[in-house]
Amino acid sequence: MIDHMGISARDFESSRRFYDAALTPLGVATMMEVHPEESGGYHGIGYGKDGKPFFWLSNDVHHVATDGARGTGIHIAFAAENRAAVDAYYAAAMAHGGRDNGPPGIRAHYHPTYYAAFVIDPDGFNVEAVCHAPE
Repeated sequence: MIDHMGISARDFESSRRFYDAALTPLGVATMMEVHPEESGGYHGIGYGKDGKPFFWLSNDVHHVATDGARGTGIHIAFAAENRAAVDAYYAAAMAHGGRDNGPPGIRAHYHPTYYAAFVIDPDGFNVEAVCHAPE
């Protein structure tokens, strides 16, 4: 199952104004904002419903792998049942051509139990596995 997805904007503020306006008639609104000082450069706005962001708009920084390679600007996150599944996803992805974009671990700037791993796939997509459970 897809947990959430995101895109990277060339002009973040212009795209923000666009999505703020365009998504309102659909009942989709800003649920969360992650600021660069919280995350080492990533600026993201999570749009969603019922308190759960499922579409993220970000600046370019998030889509650069730890090896310096630029991704496509598209991010897809798959829901994992537990943290062990996130760890196994990361190991399998790295063993089959993935490039590290963030090893398994807590990302407290999203929420205290956000456990995820990020990999750039062979085509440059930023693909994540995430578990929201506390353990």
